[in-house]
Amino acid sequence: MNLHEQLNWRYATKKMNGEIVPQDKVDYITEAARLAPTSSGLQPFRIIEISNAELKQKIQPIAMSQSQIVDASHLLVFAAFDEYSAERVDQVFAQHESERGQPQGFTNDYKAMLMQGFSAQSKEQQFNHAARQSYIGFGMAIAAAAELQVDATPMEGFINSELDEILGLPEKGLKSVSILALGYRDEANDWLLNLKKVRVKKDEFVIQYK
Repeated sequence: MNLHEQLNWRYATKKMNGEIVPQDKVDYITEAARLAPTSSGLQPFRIIEISNAELKQKIQPIAMSQSQIVDASHLLVFAAFDEYSAERVDQVFAQHESERGQPQGFTNDYKAMLMQGFSAQSKEQQFNHAARQSYIGFGMAIAAAAELQVDATPMEGFINSELDEILGLPEKGLKSVSILALGYRDEANDWLLNLKKVRVKKDEFVIQYK
């Protein structure tokens, strides 16, 4: 199948069958997110990969008791930087310089420009920027899952602050943004499976200026 066919195959699975997704497929999906483009290459988010059954059960009550949380093989929690600190930005560009064979300090002017912009923003604005970057990786992960015919349910229906505490994210300087539940559809019990996929018509969705 081509990408469009794969995306038509996928849907936001409402009932999963508990079957385990092989680790190599989970790795493929997270790698797609890792390779996603981000603003200035900052990659200001991380993925917390959860397969532990007890931890999933602990998360379910703060996620509207959705069954996918416990029936999924894996949960991928996308968590964004809570702020853009100079230390974090320095670390990113030090890696760029090292891996590209550039002299130390080669990116200093660009870093200074970035930090000037970030310093004019509140921490909430910085987090919101980082969260938007995480959604680029989130979309890549969804597409990669569809390519492998692994069901993936995007989820925002959870109490972020409580999930952050469960996962110890404040100590990591992270805040949860979204969850991607990975697994396989329960074909006999998922009410959404056989419903037509509905999207805005292309001539309404794409606004062209020629």
